[in-house]
Amino acid sequence: MISLLVADDHPVVRMGLTALINSQNDMKVVAEARNGKEAVELYRQHQPDVLTIDLRMPVMSGVDATIAIRNEFPHSRVLVLTTYEADEDVVRTLRAGAKGYLLKDSVGPQMLEAIRAVYAGERRVSPAVGARLADRVNGTPLTVRELELLRLMSRGGTNKDLAAALQVAEATIKGHVNNILSKLDVTDRTMAVTTALQRGIIHLD
Repeated sequence: MISLLVADDHPVVRMGLTALINSQNDMKVVAEARNGKEAVELYRQHQPDVLTIDLRMPVMSGVDATIAIRNEFPHSRVLVLTTYEADEDVVRTLRAGAKGYLLKDSVGPQMLEAIRAVYAGERRVSPAVGARLADRVNGTPLTVRELELLRLMSRGGTNKDLAAALQVAEATIKGHVNNILSKLDVTDRTMAVTTALQRGIIHLD
């Protein structure tokens, strides 16, 4: 019997997942968490075979909860079930130690198969997510300074404003902006910010 902890901040989603999982002869939900902090606490209490977790939750995110659980329980098996397929979210979660990453439109037979696979020590990633991840790996990553600049760009301001905020010359900002546009394959700053948000490279505060 595979024991599971289901973590999601939407009650209807938790109920649906729990009902589906408990309908299987080889699975049983032992606890449900409403946020990342609860997920960590309940994992510590029940130590289930598999944790299914959403990424965007209050109090503590699914990524941070995964990191905390993996630090304390290195052999834990985590399967992310989320509506988000942003590139950076995938990378951060897999780096945190998650064994699977499925979109919620995969809930059903594909999710049940993924639970069994993750329990067996295998990895499972939605095809759409895998394709986006491959594109990201093949691209040129942004530097720490370029990421910092992108976050500032998302809040508006001229190159002069950005130069003042980062305490560098305006010409340096122009160079960074050109690099960002090139790496994201866009033609202007608005498109750069929009693309970065869509891909999960930056998040709005």
